Amino acid sequence: MTDAQETAADVSLRTTGGAPPDDGGSSVAEAPTPLLEPREGIPPVIADEDSLAEVIAAFAAGSGPVAVDAERASGYRYGQRAYLVQLRRAGAGTALIDPVACPDLSGLGEALSGVEWVLHAATQDLPCLREIGMIPSRLFDTELAGRIAGFPRVGLGAMVEGVLGFVLEKGHSAVDWSTRPLPEPWLRYAALDVELLVDLRDALEKELDRQGKLEWALQEFDAIASAPPAEPRKEPWRRTSGMHKVRRRRQLAVVRELWEARDRIAQRRDVSPGKVLSDAAIVEAALSLPVNVHALAALNGFGHRMGRRQLEQWQAAVDRARALAEAQLPQPGQPVTGPPPPRAWADKDPAAAARLTAARAAVSALAETLNMPQENLITPDTVRRVCWEPPAAVSAESVAAALAGFGARAWQVEQVTPVLVAALSA
Repeated sequence: MTDAQETAADVSLRTTGGAPPDDGGSSVAEAPTPLLEPREGIPPVIADEDSLAEVIAAFAAGSGPVAVDAERASGYRYGQRAYLVQLRRAGAGTALIDPVACPDLSGLGEALSGVEWVLHAATQDLPCLREIGMIPSRLFDTELAGRIAGFPRVGLGAMVEGVLGFVLEKGHSAVDWSTRPLPEPWLRYAALDVELLVDLRDALEKELDRQGKLEWALQEFDAIASAPPAEPRKEPWRRTSGMHKVRRRRQLAVVRELWEARDRIAQRRDVSPGKVLSDAAIVEAALSLPVNVHALAALNGFGHRMGRRQLEQWQAAVDRARALAEAQLPQPGQPVTGPPPPRAWADKDPAAAARLTAARAAVSALAETLNMPQENLITPDTVRRVCWEPPAAVSAESVAAALAGFGARAWQVEQVTPVLVAALSA
């Protein structure tokens, strides 16, 4: 057993709330303390270049890690741009920056180059931060740290409460952050989101070290920081909710035309696509193939509140799909790269299906022993790929090489290789 396995196996070291235990291996439950105000009060929102320059200088002169968060307007605006950026660093305090008024924060990003950035669920915020010039070279993800450490709840509020004993007010997480001016309660919430992030990072680092998992977490953080930007999705219209009902190619073409028309309108108006036309309405039109505006208006999602001009633009999209030649229609399903869906394995390759069943059971048991989610131990896709096309000669070396080739980190290779070798050899 590794140190992490021994620690995870000792259930007496865990507390019911998922918080790290004290040195004696027990935890005394105390009522959490509401966190109502930032230590230095709510800072003014930085919305001009002179103020931004002062913040850059202050944060460059600060010490230790920097807590970073960003607020988006998901469900209200088109895309995932940042509408508020929050930072906190020892010696600099807290800063709230308006990236609409200050859209280029590359100077701040450069000033913090080499500094460890502390984020919660980093992969959610990094794309919008990258757009405004803020790209960390080092980071610590408190949500991912919580997963690796085996915490049952890893939301920021749950982590701060379980680990530090403070309650964060989370009532403004889903508001329209593109609103200007931002109301004071929202700004207070935003400032408090970074108030204790570095404290949480320090506590989680100690807990990971105690469990023998700190090096594992650091490898994960390095992988996130060094990952290139995600490639744009191919045929994103196929992710329309309810697509499983659409089977015929002509109907698929209607979904595509309506989705693309909606996306153009949403981008032009800078609103969430769902506010322009719902996914349910798109699927309804695809299934019905309306022949005119009157038929379209009778469908759910195209009711009496929609004007004649709007109905005509949606009917035009349907008509474009109806007019396509057979060769221009989209194919059902997307081109598959890699193994087929696991449900088809028993028919296509019974031996591979048996390998996958054994491997899944082995990985699940190991994840339980290590007290972490299976998907953080090794991605399900990696397990499927190794089981579908295992090395010609199964050995620790060949399986380790296969895992590394699919992007597994060194710690994952070390932990998972033995159980996969056994599963593939059974």
